[in-house]
Amino acid sequence: MNPWYAPPRPLASLIFLLAWMCLFIASCSRHDENAGLPDTGKNVLHIFNWNNYIAPETVARFEEFCHCRLSQDYYSDNEEMLAKLAAGATGYDVIVPTGNAVDTLIRQGALRPLDKSLLPNLKNIDPAYLDTRFDPGNKYSVPYAYTLTLLGFNREKMKELGLPTDTWAIIFEPEYLEKIKGRVTVLDSQRELMAAALKYLGYSVNDTDEAHWKQAADLIVRAKPYWAAFSNTSYVKELAAGNLWVAHGYSNDMFQAALDAKKTGREFTIGYSTPKEGAVLALDSMVLHRSGNRPDLAHQFINFMLDGKNSAELTNLIGSGNPNRDAMQYLRPEIADNKAIFPGDELLTRLEMLQDLDRRQRRLLSRLWTEIKLR
Repeated sequence: MNPWYAPPRPLASLIFLLAWMCLFIASCSRHDENAGLPDTGKNVLHIFNWNNYIAPETVARFEEFCHCRLSQDYYSDNEEMLAKLAAGATGYDVIVPTGNAVDTLIRQGALRPLDKSLLPNLKNIDPAYLDTRFDPGNKYSVPYAYTLTLLGFNREKMKELGLPTDTWAIIFEPEYLEKIKGRVTVLDSQRELMAAALKYLGYSVNDTDEAHWKQAADLIVRAKPYWAAFSNTSYVKELAAGNLWVAHGYSNDMFQAALDAKKTGREFTIGYSTPKEGAVLALDSMVLHRSGNRPDLAHQFINFMLDGKNSAELTNLIGSGNPNRDAMQYLRPEIADNKAIFPGDELLTRLEMLQDLDRRQRRLLSRLWTEIKLR
C-alpha cells in the first residue's frame, strides 16, 4: 500500500469514533475500579506492621476517613523488621515495633519526632504506658497494643496429670516434662526464651551478667530434649487441636487458640496464665520512619487509632492488651475481665519490658543461642 494513501473520510471518521469509544470505556472501567479511592501514587499511607495487627473494618473506616489507601507490609519479629530496614527497605510512613526495637531505631536516627499538636487523642493512653525507658517523654512513639509472654495449656490434661500451670518450671523441670514430653513447645526467640529462663532462675529479663546467661542456657539445654519444637506460630493451631498440652507463647495467640478450640467443639479447653516468677510485657508502639513520604497521613492514622472505638477493635479481634483507657468501654466483657490480658497492679510489678542489647551482648547471645540449637 502507498504509505501516503489516506482512506476515504467516512472510514477515517469511523475509525476515529471507534478508537474514542474504546478509550472512553477503558477510562470508565478504571474509574469504576478505583471508585472512592484517590490517586494511588500520591495518597497512600505505607505501614510496616505485624501480621493481623489491625482489624479489616478499621482499615476500611480509616481509608474512608482520610480519602486515602492504606498499604501494609508485614514482619514476624522485630529482628526481621530491623534487618529489612538495615538492608535498605524504605518508604514506610508508620512502623509498629516493640519497645527494645524502638530503642534501636531511635539510636539509629531512623525516626521522625512526633508533632503532638496533631494527636489530641493521645490523652486516651493510660499514663502507666507512657514515658517509658526506651522513649522518655514519648518524643517518637505512641503506645498501640501489648502482649504478655506466658503459658498456654490444655486445662483438662494438666488437671489429669496433676501438673502446675502457674510456673515456668513446667517447661524447664524434668520432673514435670517427663509427663508431657513431645507435647510442649517454646518460642523460637533468643530474647524471649532466655527471659523465661532468667525469670525462673530469679533474675531480671534484662540481666546481662554472663554467668547468669550461662545458667539460663544450661537450663534450656537440659529441658530441650523434652520439647517438641521451637515455634513462633504453629503452636496456636497445635494447642487448639489437642496435639500440644503446653506452649510458651504470646497472650493474644493463646486467646486465639482458646477461641479456636471452642469454635471447633473440642472436648477440652485452652487456658493461659502468667507464671508467678514474672514474665515479659511487650509494648508495641506506632512510630514515624524518616523514609516515609506522608507524615501528615501518618499523624492522621495515629490519632485515628488512638480513638477508643478504633483501638478496641484490635483487642476484640485478637485479644491483645490495650493501653487505651477509652477503649475499655468498647471491649467484650470476657476480654476486659481476663487478667492474663489485662494484668492487675500486683501482676504488673512482676512484668518487665525487654531492653535493647549492645553489640557485644548481641554477639554473646547469638553464640549461646547457636550452642543451644546445636546441642
